[in-house]
Amino acid sequence: ADCAILIIAGGTGEFEAGISKDGQTREHALLAFTLGVRQLIVAVNKMDTTKWSEDRFNEIVKETSTFIKKVGYNPKAVAFVPISGWHGDNMLEESANMPWYKGWTKETKAGVVKGKTLLDAIDAIEPPVRPSDKPLRLPLQDVYKIGGIGTVPVGRVETGIIKAGMVVTFAPSNVTTEVKSVEMHHEQLEQGNPGDNVGFNVKNVSVKDIRRGNVASDSKNDPAKEAASFNAQVIVLNHPGQIGAGYAPVLDCHTAHIACKFAELIEKIDRRTGKSIENSPKFVKSGDACIVKLIPSKPMCVES
Repeated sequence: ADCAILIIAGGTGEFEAGISKDGQTREHALLAFTLGVRQLIVAVNKMDTTKWSEDRFNEIVKETSTFIKKVGYNPKAVAFVPISGWHGDNMLEESANMPWYKGWTKETKAGVVKGKTLLDAIDAIEPPVRPSDKPLRLPLQDVYKIGGIGTVPVGRVETGIIKAGMVVTFAPSNVTTEVKSVEMHHEQLEQGNPGDNVGFNVKNVSVKDIRRGNVASDSKNDPAKEAASFNAQVIVLNHPGQIGAGYAPVLDCHTAHIACKFAELIEKIDRRTGKSIENSPKFVKSGDACIVKLIPSKPMCVES
């Protein structure tokens, strides 16, 4: 994702529970940062239950700033917006219930940006550079059989481009075919670019041959391949006891959902800086981050 919106419950006790040690607010912020989402918007919800209190909003902004800074975000680059979803206060239009609220500001590379509503904050997201020059990678979300058209795989273009006439390979199924047409929102596309959710019609491929979790790539330009094993950065958020070699959790990677075995714990690292703390640890526990060698239980397409 390009940006995460952290929804915080403003109610008494609710906010405190969310940012406690095992709270969801804390976990979600850490997850977003760990997954590489570098832009953040904080929406303080349920302001109606606080009687639209400026003091409560300021208290939450202060506390939240401290903990998102620990996660790795710069609070000065984050828009903090008080909202109430009950009647939509400050979501699309300015709310009359919070006259004290003068708007949010955030620092960007281009300078200071200002706004009032949650929609303003969404509009102020900086679009990242789209990697259209890289080889095509398109993880399949679904595969449909459409009468009169044929097999239509659907997914989001992560890198590269897809267009009619291209010969694509699906990994790890090892099926190669020609793209007949590309569509987005029921409209024909000249080409699909990174970030586009597209459907594309393929020749002579049955719905049984390809499935969710497969990755489409250009057969002539560095096609995607199955990985026998791979090294991954793993953060243990919440797990009873210790985890050692042999543990086999289900891994969700792009659209694949496959059990992978911890073959070897290579090193324990600092989860914010990535620096090595300990080589070949025997175990890891909640709060730890490590580099692990993983072996998929079924063919899986994954790359660095």
